Amino acid sequence: MADSSSLPTQEIVQGLLESPARIAPKYFYDAAGSLLFEEITRLPEYYPTRTERQIMVAHGVDIAHRLGSGATVIELGAGSCEKARELCQLIAPAHFVAVDISSEFLHDAVVQLRDALPDVDVRALAADLTADFTLPQDLPRQRRLVFYPGSSIGNFDPAQALELLSRMRGLLDDDGALLIGVDLVKEVAVLEAAYDDAAGVTAAFNLNVLNHVNQLIASDFEPSQWCHCAFFNVAESRIEMHLEASVENVVRWPGGQRRFARGERIHTENSYKYQAQDFVRLLNQAGLARTEVWSDDRSWFALFLARP
Repeated sequence: MADSSSLPTQEIVQGLLESPARIAPKYFYDAAGSLLFEEITRLPEYYPTRTERQIMVAHGVDIAHRLGSGATVIELGAGSCEKARELCQLIAPAHFVAVDISSEFLHDAVVQLRDALPDVDVRALAADLTADFTLPQDLPRQRRLVFYPGSSIGNFDPAQALELLSRMRGLLDDDGALLIGVDLVKEVAVLEAAYDDAAGVTAAFNLNVLNHVNQLIASDFEPSQWCHCAFFNVAESRIEMHLEASVENVVRWPGGQRRFARGERIHTENSYKYQAQDFVRLLNQAGLARTEVWSDDRSWFALFLARP
């Protein structure tokens, strides 16, 4: 069996040697990247977070009525747990498990959540959602709610998204449910502004991945030699984020290196945008056939409640 500590190094190096080069978006989320993403969610251009919250405020009572109280909530990609706090105040779960790849950031968020929700059994699990992970053995299987807000499902191509949704289904018994936020197709100008804000916070977030990679594989990326690039790929219905070399440079790491020409890019993220009916079909394929959908007045974003 491979040493799990070497797996990030292998994955990152393999990605850097591909053509075009890539870095998986999960590596955005060291402590600094997690803080930058929280800042992004408060930007005027970044509509997903506030639109999702508006849907929850407008339809929260209806959603809570369908879910009932006393459930076990499992939030994937929990981050700051702010959205979970609002959900938990609505449905009063018995148990809450926050799952996130950034263990340091997650720990601090869970401490605050325990203070805010003293009657809930709150736990933290540092795990990579793209790999198999194990929930605490004493966590009830009955009436589980998997909560995946923020349209993070858009970071996965449709085949990967189906695989992840199927694994979410595997966490549930027949009385369980998935509550998931999904970003919808809209005007290109609105989409591109959300991923290339005027203040440059998204650019800093994208560039910070190079600092994280330097820590993980002992490489020597110089972020000042790279610039942020984001655009909507209409044919694929996705925002793409890249880092583009502003000068020719050579990046070295133990046992290898790569020369990047000026203008060459590293693909760091996709964010797929869905038509609501297309996402319903994806849920059906994952074994979550009973769906309800709530959206905002502009149909920019949607919350899906899906059950086996």
